[in-house]
Amino acid sequence: MRDPTTRFSDRVADYLRSRPSYPTDLLAILEGEAGLEPTHRVADIGSGTGLLSRLFLDHGNSVYGVEPNREMREAGEQILAAYPGFASVDGCAESTTLPEACVDLVAVGQAFHWFDAPRARAEFLRILRPGRPVVLVWNDRREDAGPFMAGYERLLRDYGTDYRQVHHRRLGEVEIADFFGRGIFGCRTLPNRQSFDLPGLQARLRSSSYVPAPDEPGYAELMEGIGELFETRQTGGRVVLEYETRIYFGRPSIS
Repeated sequence: MRDPTTRFSDRVADYLRSRPSYPTDLLAILEGEAGLEPTHRVADIGSGTGLLSRLFLDHGNSVYGVEPNREMREAGEQILAAYPGFASVDGCAESTTLPEACVDLVAVGQAFHWFDAPRARAEFLRILRPGRPVVLVWNDRREDAGPFMAGYERLLRDYGTDYRQVHHRRLGEVEIADFFGRGIFGCRTLPNRQSFDLPGLQARLRSSSYVPAPDEPGYAELMEGIGELFETRQTGGRVVLEYETRIYFGRPSIS
């Protein structure tokens, strides 16, 4: 399997163009369930281009965006340059380089499945202030939400380079419970969606690290397949990707 910290280096432009953000209702959940306040400092681990960081910054939080991939980190720095509360950090989940007990919330968007979970838990507990929580967030595609979503999933399974090995849905409740250990955690879900024309849909597909690059076997067939699926399922020149945003929140146990 490719090094997780370099998998997206050649996909930044498509990632910026096409990846979904997170529902703003996520903030209300974290206010109610995790005690999030605008004055809190957040560590966004695996911050990428800043999709989750921006949500917290707009809420009033100051944010450390911790990202090991140089290309993704630099894109996030440019996008979030107007926010004085944003600090970009060259670090990873297992070694953030942040001081001890410096943040009120550790947040992870669409990245936890790449981490060494036991080492990440130890690092999160080190940088968190006592009693403060961790939140893990994913936008899960709803492959059960009609023929278009099912067809999109089939294309990934047919042409994805290592889709079955690395897709985050291989993590279930058991793995999440193992991460939190004896700590109590909760889960909430929210609906999310994106509307695409064909070029946008192609960019969304290319933004996934398990999709072949243009010079790799299967790319041409995949693009042909997505074009046919789009023409079959589009309405008014657009299709909709349906998601369920999964939110896990709680305080991991020390051991």
